[in-house]
Amino acid sequence: MAERQGVPAVGVMTTRFVSAATLMAKVLGMPGYPFSVIEHPISNAGDAGLEARARATVAELEALLLRKA
Repeated sequence: MAERQGVPAVGVMTTRFVSAATLMAKVLGMPGYPFSVIEHPISNAGDAGLEARARATVAELEALLLRKA
């Protein structure tokens, strides 16, 4: 993980994978690893749908990266 090398990082996953991401962070010795969640599925969202999800997540990602969350 980038965090272990001193690089600020945050994960992004869909609602379907939150429990798996939480478990993996714990298994990798990083419980509480920050991540942002977008709606699942994304495979049929199309360009406009993906852009809307990304735009809605930007403020949250910024807060997580700057540790304001």
